[in-house]
Amino acid sequence: MSFDVNVLFDAWPAILSGAGVTILIWIVGTIAAAVLGFFVAVGRRFGGVLLDRLLGFVVAILRGTPFLIQIFLVYYGGPFIGLSLDPLPAGLLGISIYGAAYYSEIFRSGFLAVPTGHIEAGECVGLTQGQIIRRILLPEMTMLVLPPSLNMAVLLMKETAVLSIITVPELTATLSAIGAQQYAFVEALSVLALFYWVIVEITGRLGHLVETKLTRFRFSNA
Repeated sequence: MSFDVNVLFDAWPAILSGAGVTILIWIVGTIAAAVLGFFVAVGRRFGGVLLDRLLGFVVAILRGTPFLIQIFLVYYGGPFIGLSLDPLPAGLLGISIYGAAYYSEIFRSGFLAVPTGHIEAGECVGLTQGQIIRRILLPEMTMLVLPPSLNMAVLLMKETAVLSIITVPELTATLSAIGAQQYAFVEALSVLALFYWVIVEITGRLGHLVETKLTRFRFSNA
């Protein structure tokens, strides 16, 4: 046996297509998860005790169960409640809901880290809850939630590989099929690992660059 990546070259259109699907799911799913998680955090922070407990219960379930089980329930269990989705939409929905649970906790922690006095000062000058969120909470919490938000984005990138289980044509499914056809499992998995490593490294470096610029902007305007 020999390690020969050349056996994968003939399948490069399929590999590029799989990589494109993976990146699409990651970007769209991460954005959707962050937006949904933000609204969940706002609801828990300003929606009263009942809504806080209800949303907290849902978040606890999502964070306490494996993503694999959740995606099975979305794809195979969806038809029982009238939600019949193709693999790609089911994957996007699953990863968005899964990520939203974690992003909601990240944003909620950011809200709690903002000094209460700042919020009370906004209330004293007559700001509404929406204005307090936009003008006080969001600017102050951005620096606090950026590092864990980037870590969560990296985690969601890795979780896209799970979607191959429900036949989403992302890179893991594509390379696994090519590896089986060409008897090149090691080569296919090595390319897959390299792809994820490169994406994670790029994300980490971009995140560090954004964090550095935000820090400089923050202190230059202090």
